[in-house]
Amino acid sequence: MGCRSSSVKGNKSEKVLKAVLVIQNWYRRYRARLRARQHYALAIFQSIEYADEQGQMQLSNFFSFMLENYTKTNNEESAIVSRLFEKPVQENKDRQEYLGMIEVPDSYDGPRLQFPLTFTDIDLLLRAFKKHQTLHAHYVLEVLFEARKVLKQMPNFTHIKTFPSKEITICGDLHGKLDDLLLIFYKNGLPSENNPYVFNGDFVDRGNNSMEILMILLVSFLVYPTDLHLNRGNHEDFMMNLRYGFTKEILHKYKLHGRKILQVLEEVYTWLPIGTIIDDEILVIHGGISESTDLNTLHHIQRNKMRSVLMPPMSINREHSADLKRSKSGLSTCAPGKAESSTDLTKHEWEQIIDLLWSDPRGRKGCYPNTSRGGGCYFGPDVTSKILNKNQLKMLIRSHECKPDGYEICHDGKVITLFSASNYYEEGSNRGAYIRLSYGTTPQFFQYQVTSSSCLSPLHQRVSAMESSAFKILKERMLSRKTDLISAFQLRDYGRTGRISLAQWAFSMENILGLNLPWRSLSSHLVQIDEDRNVDYMSSFQDVHIEKPVKEMKSSLTEILYRYRSDLKIIFNIIDTDHSGLISLDEFRTMWKLFNTHYNVQIDDSQIDELAKIVDFNKDGNIDFNEFLKAFYVVHKHEKPKSHLAEDEQKLLPASLKTADPNL
Repeated sequence: MGCRSSSVKGNKSEKVLKAVLVIQNWYRRYRARLRARQHYALAIFQSIEYADEQGQMQLSNFFSFMLENYTKTNNEESAIVSRLFEKPVQENKDRQEYLGMIEVPDSYDGPRLQFPLTFTDIDLLLRAFKKHQTLHAHYVLEVLFEARKVLKQMPNFTHIKTFPSKEITICGDLHGKLDDLLLIFYKNGLPSENNPYVFNGDFVDRGNNSMEILMILLVSFLVYPTDLHLNRGNHEDFMMNLRYGFTKEILHKYKLHGRKILQVLEEVYTWLPIGTIIDDEILVIHGGISESTDLNTLHHIQRNKMRSVLMPPMSINREHSADLKRSKSGLSTCAPGKAESSTDLTKHEWEQIIDLLWSDPRGRKGCYPNTSRGGGCYFGPDVTSKILNKNQLKMLIRSHECKPDGYEICHDGKVITLFSASNYYEEGSNRGAYIRLSYGTTPQFFQYQVTSSSCLSPLHQRVSAMESSAFKILKERMLSRKTDLISAFQLRDYGRTGRISLAQWAFSMENILGLNLPWRSLSSHLVQIDEDRNVDYMSSFQDVHIEKPVKEMKSSLTEILYRYRSDLKIIFNIIDTDHSGLISLDEFRTMWKLFNTHYNVQIDDSQIDELAKIVDFNKDGNIDFNEFLKAFYVVHKHEKPKSHLAEDEQKLLPASLKTADPNL
């Protein structure tokens, strides 16, 4: 009896073990597929982000084209040049003038700063911003003027010494995410003489609280100028702010004095140091390096001459002006005006800063153009070793790229990428991180993630939400190139069947959109595929379309308006010199003529006239172009809710677990 009982128990144990192994294997595969889906969603977000930066570079070339070809005298285009190259704010006169005309009323119940600033003011700001209070424009300008005065005394690279008993904290991109900065201070302590910080650029844009972050950092810098260090990022740039939200945030929060704040802020950017060197061993810069990076040149460059890294010096513009002047625009080509710009920088100096703020590391050896962003370069491990050895350095710490874990180590441990904005693309999309280090020790990494109700939901729900958002913006990008995509598909549809192979579809998608995505893996979410693995290419657009104010508008014109709506808004806001929110019919025609000339889009004069007739001008003959562009938006058809597990994951589930809790 005892032997039989032992045998039964042994069989039960064996069955339990097998069941555990089955569940374990299923769960591992389930988690792996969720991680793969998360990886693909992040790849979509990042590819589209970088493609937008390419668009920003194209817009900057447009403004350079304007500077090179139009004067401030007789042409309507002169207003654009004047707006782009206004005279910088003078030190004493404008400070007194600006602050004197902006009084703080007794009714103001927000934080009141006392100059010279102390730790009390840092604490005051933090408490106020937690309560969603807004700092008065008078104090904002006073902080900016004071910061400019101190920054002007600083070198291009800040040199820092640490000790075993005194660590320093390094933070990456924050991008207007105030909750991340508050969490860092909560976990790591406020800045002080005994708790120094380096913030490695990209404080602003994208997030909703860029002004709050900038004020906290600048006030902390003014209180502890030798213990809190600020590096310039590629978003500390008025041209970037026009597209990515900080300009809009300032004008929304400071309706009366926003323009004054923007003008002073623009110059503050130019005086931010471009890097930090710790213990003569660790280089901290925002973007990266190239094979021609010369720290000696960068140490002596006049960094304040770089108003925007997106606008090349005039000497560079002239190299390309001959081709521009041969364009069939019908516009006059006059000698360039003597505008305030980065004319004192050489091409070599300008490229040095571009590489420093825009470049990214890659595993492939060598140095080659950064085709994803459209600016800077990709640099390999050999380039890293070469530049570090040349300058007796051991490590490069940079930011500039969102990483799922908040940081990434590459190039044999010599390059660290650090990103401090958690939930950057979508809630749950990534962690943030910061580094603590001291002399002779290895860096310590600290990860975190600002939590909300959605972040606490099961992983599969967070991944599904990310995935849904990613494919939504990807379909919008596809729709903006619908005409071009259909033409590319039809070139390969020799039998006019409406179907092409999956390989042909993937090639066409990459060729037209240029997003460098795994199109075959993503195809099941974007298009209908039959049993023979052929693609019904028109199904790419069946659940989404662009709304337009007039049905008779040509599809190609609608797509161009939608594709370039961000650029057109920026150009409109520059043409709108009186800040009325309106432009005249003549200005409308001028804008399109300039846009058509430089962007080389296929819009002829008759289409511009047709567009002008469509536009709803008011009784004074003016148009609110921002409202006009808002009429062009993408409509997504309602999708049926999916089950907790995707179909492919259901197939992985053992039959005995089909009804199991999906939150395993």
